[in-house]
Amino acid sequence: MGVLFDIHEDKLYRLARRLTRSAEDAEDLLQETFLKAAQAIESIPAGSPKEAAWLTRVLVNTQRDQWRKGGVRKRAAPLLFAGVATPASNAESVLVTKRTVWAALDSLSPRRRAIVVLSELDGMTLEAIAALLGVAVVTVRWHLSRARRELRRVLAPHMER
Repeated sequence: MGVLFDIHEDKLYRLARRLTRSAEDAEDLLQETFLKAAQAIESIPAGSPKEAAWLTRVLVNTQRDQWRKGGVRKRAAPLLFAGVATPASNAESVLVTKRTVWAALDSLSPRRRAIVVLSELDGMTLEAIAALLGVAVVTVRWHLSRARRELRRVLAPHMER
């Protein structure tokens, strides 16, 4: 199990960090992923690429479950539609922008958010995402298209400022 951790920890942590709001949450998600792997050690396929895909699915599914439990849409709605003050400095502007984008990402369904993060932030191909999530490429393409449309709609009021 230690070897599995050593091989895949960096890549999984980077993904976890992009799926969560803080480094602590990413570490918790990574720990939960490897805990689940330890509990199902016989289910992990042999070979580094297959191990990585299996662990990535576990990580994404674990985060999806956490998003569902957290009622993200209820928390994100006030953030998205509350009046945003005009920033006094560039640093504040960057912070407001990041919070607005994260809130918009939070408004997406868990699957769509994962696909957007894997595609746009990690730069993965649609085929690679489909393989990781165990779905068809056309499904990934459809979710990505819908997610982009939802993000445009949610972020449109903020773009007019």
